Formats: sequence, structure tokens, C-alpha cells
Amino acid sequence: MKTLKHFDPSLSLMSHTLQYFYTASTGMERFPEFVAVGIVDGEQIDYYDSVSEKNVLKQTWMEGVRDENSITDIRRGAQQTFKANVGVAMQRFNQTRGVHVVQQMYGCEWDDDAKEVKGFMQYGYDGEDFIAFDLKTQTWIAPTPQAVITKHKWDNNKAKITQAEQYLNQICPEWLKKYVNYGSSSLLRTELPSVSLLQKTPSSPVSCHATGFYPHRAVMFWRKDGEELHEDVDQGEILPNHDETFQMSVDLSSVTPEDWGKYECVFQLSGVKEDIVIKLDKSVIKTNEEGSLQQLQETKDTRRERKKSREPRPCLLVNEQYVPCLDLSSTLN
Repeated sequence: MKTLKHFDPSLSLMSHTLQYFYTASTGMERFPEFVAVGIVDGEQIDYYDSVSEKNVLKQTWMEGVRDENSITDIRRGAQQTFKANVGVAMQRFNQTRGVHVVQQMYGCEWDDDAKEVKGFMQYGYDGEDFIAFDLKTQTWIAPTPQAVITKHKWDNNKAKITQAEQYLNQICPEWLKKYVNYGSSSLLRTELPSVSLLQKTPSSPVSCHATGFYPHRAVMFWRKDGEELHEDVDQGEILPNHDETFQMSVDLSSVTPEDWGKYECVFQLSGVKEDIVIKLDKSVIKTNEEGSLQQLQETKDTRRERKKSREPRPCLLVNEQYVPCLDLSSTLN
């Protein structure tokens, strides 16, 4: 039976993304009031915070690509803007104290094969969407009443709209192409994962877990008799490892003993033609008694709790604390 494919690996390699996250907060102990992070294809390229007030490169291939003193000056200016934004947002929501976070995410995705560029610029407040720029209509979208004032002001600021359009459609893709060119040995590499079958108890779902792969453009799924399963499966998120690789898992439940031989887990990585296929076999399953599931179970528990509370997915780790990755530099006032 023909194997189902989720994507064409050769096409996926041609897509690259540049993202910047600006985060301002108040009331958070041991956390800088302002943090800026740049990310290319899932790899952090730089870091700035209000404590050091200095932009620091995180990739050796970024050295000499741009004037870092100028970047530091830009970050310092954004620091002051976002400090004001926290106050504006708190005033809009009638808040005077507590822990509050304003975050901006902006950047672009460049698909060299399709010759397409997709730009994005969004703001969030306390884990919820606040305002976002619609590049097609060149207007601002306000999903919450507290952002309507900002929407009207920014929609009437034609210079700001022109600046955003030029950055997202021209400047951002140009810099992204330059970064990919300088960092090609790292960004265009492929690393295959270690794939294991894990099970906490004999009655628990069987988890197919892949770790150590790069890039993050990957899919994993269960299939039975050659057909992909959409029921009785729990698809996990792609999560970062500390060594700049990634991990993911997908759980399979409701497997009858007589059908074990009909199941297999399939992992597909962008840029790699051959799939990794692991047949469901009790003899290769690692159990909780072997100490193999503790970290994976903690990851799943965190995911379930996040779904219950509807919290945004963690985006980046700063001083051992996670900054939310929101569906998000100007003042909001």
C-alpha cells in the first residue's frame, strides 16, 4: 500500500523564517523588565535585556554580519518604548498592580521556491492577542476593545503603515537571505533523531518519541496497515532541546493485542528522503520501570496543563523562566 506523505522535503528546505520577540514586563522577580530575542529557522541569533543593555550574539556565524553597536542602540530605544507600553496597556485594562506582560512578535517567512514572502507583526498583552498588522489590507486588527484606540491611531498613521509594509516585504526578507547565506552550514544541516517506543504502564498509551533532530520541519504519525491514523492518537508539539535540536512525540491508544503487528510509527524530516519507520513491537518498548519516561511524562503533563489553562506555548527561556510565545516598535497609546 502506498505510504502517505505529509510534505515534499525538497520544497520544505526552501522555506526560512526570521522572528523577533520583544517582551516587556512588570512585577516579575528575577526577570528583566525588557528582553529582545532574534530567531532564524528556530535558532536564536541574538539576545538583549534591560539588565546588561547590550546585544549579545548567540551564533558564531553572525559575527561581522551587521553593526552590533547599532543593534544595541535600537534595542535600548525599544526598551524605553515597551516600558511605556506596559503602562498604557495596564491603563486600558484598568489595572494598577500585578504581573503584566506586553510582547511584540514580528518578522517574515521566505519561500525561495515559490518566490513568496509572508510578513507578520503582532502584539499581545498578558497572554492574549492585542493588535496585529494585516499586510494584505494594510490595516491593523484589534481583537479586543481595549486595542481599538490604538487601531484607529495606527490606521491613520500612513507613514507607519508604509514603514511596516516596506520592512516586512523588503528589508526583512533581504536580511533573512543574508543570515541564511552566512549560517548555511548550520541552518541547512540535517540531523536524524533517535526514535523510541515508550509506555508508562501496560495499559497506558504507547508513545513514539523522536529526539535530536534538525531542522524543526518534521512530522511524525502512526499508521495501521499502511494507512495514517487520525483517531486514537495524541499529537505532541515540536519542542526545543538544549543542544539546538528538537524533540516530538505522538501517542497511540486503544491497541488490541492481536493488532500489534499492524501498527508502525513514521517520522519524516525535511530534506531527508527516507522515512524512519518503527514497527509496534512489545520487545522494543521502553517502560517506566527502566526510567525512560520521566522527562517525557513531564513534557506531556506540561502540555496537558497548558491546554487546560489555555496558556500560550512557551517560546524562549530567560533566567530559567519561560516567556510566553504569543500570537502577537511603537507605543500603544
